[in-house]
Amino acid sequence: MEVAAVAVVGHHLCSRLADVTDDLTALESSGFWAVAIDFHGKAVCARFDSVRPARPWKGRPWKGLPADTWTSSLDRAGFGAGVSAIREMIGAGDVYQVNLTRRLSAPLIDPDTDIAALGAALAEGNPAPYAAVLRLPDHGVHIASASPERFVVRDGRWVESSPIKGTAAEPSGLTPKDQAENLMIVDLVRNDLGRVCDYGTISVPALFSLEHHPGLVHLVSTVQGRLRPGCGWPELISATFPPGSVTGAPKLAALDAVAALEPQARGVYCGAVGWVDADRGKGDLNVAIRTLWIEDGHLHLGTGGGITYDSDPDDEWRETELKAERLLAVATGEYIHL
Repeated sequence: MEVAAVAVVGHHLCSRLADVTDDLTALESSGFWAVAIDFHGKAVCARFDSVRPARPWKGRPWKGLPADTWTSSLDRAGFGAGVSAIREMIGAGDVYQVNLTRRLSAPLIDPDTDIAALGAALAEGNPAPYAAVLRLPDHGVHIASASPERFVVRDGRWVESSPIKGTAAEPSGLTPKDQAENLMIVDLVRNDLGRVCDYGTISVPALFSLEHHPGLVHLVSTVQGRLRPGCGWPELISATFPPGSVTGAPKLAALDAVAALEPQARGVYCGAVGWVDADRGKGDLNVAIRTLWIEDGHLHLGTGGGITYDSDPDDEWRETELKAERLLAVATGEYIHL
């Protein structure tokens, strides 16, 4: 079955694909762009000629994948070993925090599986403020994101990032460890934005805000600043990518740890998905967590969390289960409408 390119980003329904490029300077040109950047920095920027308000899905409904076909790139023991290894790195002074993740995968039953149908199911079963769908069949891009986290929003020269660190089933489950995680990443994001923003404009208007999302709560902080003259989307993304909340601190050392401990590349998971209106000088990119994508005949979902010296392997494993639970219920078609 042939399907057309489509994007649903920022409550916009985009169709009539006009151009696709991996060159981020295109975002400084003209037109409306849907954007996906994988964790390793590979970008896909798709310009669409038709952009209108999103409307309810009218296509074929999502058919869930059997629950017993899903596998994890790290089992419980392997994930626990990764937590222990990170604690040793922290004890040695190599890092302060590392985000450790695992990939859940299931083989597709129907080769005509449509990621847009899954995106519609997620919108009903796991609504999220930075949800996005991007389907570019000719470019191998099939992404459905139910992200609760903003990577960066831009309005002219002003930019803002809202990292999430701290997750629990309910507010009483949040701990001082969650606040410590959050504060470390706020400092990292301040430093990242400081590389492209005017001196003295970096501020933190919100610290440790509590946000409620389907099935869990998060601690969210906000960092903002004003871009220096000559800095646009390419410079902003170069300075801040990958998002600090899904890497760790210091970022470069944390990335080395991720590469050593995770058996599979993250792909679009923990990258960014969103939109840029180049004509209006605005855009909004999410952190591609709570994100599913199709690749190599499988549907994939990533889940993970920030590891600090106080982390307990069993608690961290349960957090990855909590984050994936509702999405898996939607993906398997077992979500119960309440």
